[in-house]
Amino acid sequence: MRIAFFDTHRFEREHFERGNRAHGHELVWFDARLTRTTAALARGSPSVCCFVNDRLDDAALDALVEGGTRLVALRSAGYNHVDLLAAERLGLVVVRVPEYSPHAVAEHAVALVLALDRKIHRAHARVREGNFSLEGLVGFDLFGKAVGLVGTGRIGRAAAQIFAGFGCRVLAHDVAPDAELSRDARVRYLPLDALYAEADIVSLHVPLTPATRHMIDAAALARMKRGVMLVNTSRGALIDTRALIDGLKSGHVGYAGLDVYEEEEGVFFRDLSDMVLQDDVLARLMTFPNVVITAHQAFLTREALTNIAAVTLENVSAFEQGRPLDNQVSAADLRRSL
Repeated sequence: MRIAFFDTHRFEREHFERGNRAHGHELVWFDARLTRTTAALARGSPSVCCFVNDRLDDAALDALVEGGTRLVALRSAGYNHVDLLAAERLGLVVVRVPEYSPHAVAEHAVALVLALDRKIHRAHARVREGNFSLEGLVGFDLFGKAVGLVGTGRIGRAAAQIFAGFGCRVLAHDVAPDAELSRDARVRYLPLDALYAEADIVSLHVPLTPATRHMIDAAALARMKRGVMLVNTSRGALIDTRALIDGLKSGHVGYAGLDVYEEEEGVFFRDLSDMVLQDDVLARLMTFPNVVITAHQAFLTREALTNIAAVTLENVSAFEQGRPLDNQVSAADLRRSL
């Protein structure tokens, strides 16, 4: 089957090309993001493969169907960038990669915590300039600190194991608590407000849905400890960025580690080093010395990329051969999240 890949990067193509040896699909690569204006590039491709910053709204999906596309294969776990109601109306099948490496994302969340705590970003910049002073670099022991994990799916569970290994007191919240994790003596489930009040570090591991959009707003931040560290490796729009900036300015938020940003579309995954950044909110975030931002790279490990390619290509093969689609998402999934 011909697969039109959008928003592709060199680091992922080699994994797909290697994995495709077992499938024999025709892979066509486009650097452009998939939007209503670029969807025509997929004409003649029964399948398209998209990433998180592609925008599959009703107009884009209409254009895909007009060009002969029948399958949208997401190489991501999240599907909030797809209009599933429009896909259902058009008869488009949507599949995803529900799990590629929970360890990759969980480990990146911990890396952000350590970088912020021990001020690795500032120390690295100093040493490169010949400044070996330790002033302003005092951190804190993770041992004994309360880490609040909001969401205990696969990634949240992996994060719980790592933080427990540091000797942290692991607090957890999930609308559907994990039975196995509930039995772990090192983990304590709490109502969300209680977690906010007790946690020294709050790390987000929930999907973006209408119910979770801006779940971290001014009111939520006010319920957290003064000096709290906030980490987000899930979806940018979980956090109201302007409220976060206000919290950083007042000192109520002591640190922020962000691998995602609610307006990252058109910025992340691009080299803008020779351009003036047009996003004033992101530019303001970048001025804080107690903020570390990475460009949506938490998933970026060899193991994760290999798994993403393998599951995506298997999803396409299953569709082509008329086999059951274990990783299909539909409008029913969207309705359950409302």
